[in-house]
Amino acid sequence: MDQEMNYGDDYKYIPTTSVGSGIGRELLQDLFSHTVQIVNINFVGNPDTGDFVLVDAGMPNSAEEIISVTEERFGKNSRPKAIILTHGHFDHVGAIVELVEHWEVPVYAHELEMPFLTGEKSYPEPDATVEGGMVAKMSPMFPNESINLGSHVEMLPSDGTVPHTDFKWIHTSGHTPGHVSLFREEDGALIAGDAFVTVKQESLYKVLTQEQEISGPPRYLTTDWEAAKESVIKLEALKPTIAVTGHGLPMSGDILSKSLDKLVQEFDSIAVPDFGKYVDKNTH
Repeated sequence: MDQEMNYGDDYKYIPTTSVGSGIGRELLQDLFSHTVQIVNINFVGNPDTGDFVLVDAGMPNSAEEIISVTEERFGKNSRPKAIILTHGHFDHVGAIVELVEHWEVPVYAHELEMPFLTGEKSYPEPDATVEGGMVAKMSPMFPNESINLGSHVEMLPSDGTVPHTDFKWIHTSGHTPGHVSLFREEDGALIAGDAFVTVKQESLYKVLTQEQEISGPPRYLTTDWEAAKESVIKLEALKPTIAVTGHGLPMSGDILSKSLDKLVQEFDSIAVPDFGKYVDKNTH
């Protein structure tokens, strides 16, 4: 069973850590976010019932930390019903193979993300030339080769439901072809993945200090800025009341609605870099 799963040849630990690393936050009774180095993983489900899913799978070499956080919140030997992936970039699937082996649970992702999760296709290489800061310059060291989850990964249901939760998935491409965000209408909770983030992810200083500001998807890995803009417009229209993103601190209430509105209105100047190999000049 285990032999069919593997990471790409370029898989490795990435030595970047923010001040938020290791900190968990209960945002709602059934929504818990935990920061692994510079990326957030999320648990959806009530600790009292023990029924929950994990959304995204952290940085390379973080499986032990994720298992420990899981057991701390849901009890010893607890395991999620499934792992849901917003997308398959290295910092969102970093511990996925070890977690699937440990828990023996299915993984769900969007149909268009499947080639990157089944060993068929690698992501485009990170753009070190993109305007924005030091993390972009470091990005060539980030793994981008396809991982292979074999038969352990399944397509998210076509009806928009997210297995074992009351969230719906929304296709928010741009950062990757099959990127999804998760939204719950009854309370306006949004798990945005990297469709937008609340830290300027290209800036090493801001990543390390977690200085909060709304931003588009991380620039060095975003290849379709037109789709990325459409995705942000789609999410803003939902009027979320609380949002947890792949990078940065959660946002809620007035600051969230104002920030998202600003991002939509000024997307080309806030999110789209002035230069870079994936920047279409027509977006300006």
